[in-house]
Amino acid sequence: MLLALLATVVWSGSFVATRGMADSVPPVQAVFWRWVIALVAVAPFAARPFWRQRKAIRRHLGFVALASLLGVALYNTLVHQAGLTTSATNMGMIMAASPVIMAVWSRLGGERLGTRRVLGMAAAVIGVLLLVGKGSLALDLGAGDLWMFAAALSFASYSALLKRRPAEIGGLAFLFVTFLLGALMLAPVYAVSLAVQGGFTVGAGTVGPLLYVGVASSAVAFFAWNKAVSLIGAARAGIVYYLQPVCVALLSYALLGERLGALGAACMALILGGVALSSAR
Repeated sequence: MLLALLATVVWSGSFVATRGMADSVPPVQAVFWRWVIALVAVAPFAARPFWRQRKAIRRHLGFVALASLLGVALYNTLVHQAGLTTSATNMGMIMAASPVIMAVWSRLGGERLGTRRVLGMAAAVIGVLLLVGKGSLALDLGAGDLWMFAAALSFASYSALLKRRPAEIGGLAFLFVTFLLGALMLAPVYAVSLAVQGGFTVGAGTVGPLLYVGVASSAVAFFAWNKAVSLIGAARAGIVYYLQPVCVALLSYALLGERLGALGAACMALILGGVALSSAR
């Protein structure tokens, strides 16, 4: 649970960083450099395990490629695309829908959820919907919000897939190969973006956020999340993920000036109560 919490808090900062550089770095270019930086960050620790387990990786290449597509290439591209037209607060709130999808995949896989967990999830979901709908369950979603729902589906599917990771592929080797394949998948799209949109200006306003999303949000957070899912399953790790809207809202207020208000505070309380109820033994 602590590993899932660490990943959730770090990822909350990535939504703020993504929103902050939305006007200066094209989405595909930001995602591509994110994974290049992440590869460099994990290589000293993961290159040797990757080489030792290369035969196992080759045997399960289809599984690894699907995980790379869902969790690395597709999910993060959708997040950066959403950052062009919606707020960081909305991004974090909508991503809180992903634990519901994780729970559905887990239930279809035979895992029992239990009454307490379902009630807690329901309370957290209602809190998220009220937060996004500004006090109403009738949501009025823009293009960026829809991109974020697609990102939530992609991330939840990736998380559900992690439980089926072959035992002979270790966590560091899996991390390295998914980052590598994800960057390779993005390379052709990156080349097109570079030709059509041009590059971006290298400076403190772009390098800082890219280093954060590359090292902290990719290398550190993905390792922590993958380990958490392997220990407690996607459904239980997903419960902690409901805290993300709270973290994002606080960071967005502190760094971007995005205000939440009394309604937001009430919805946060509902989300936190749902998380506490779902995770209690």
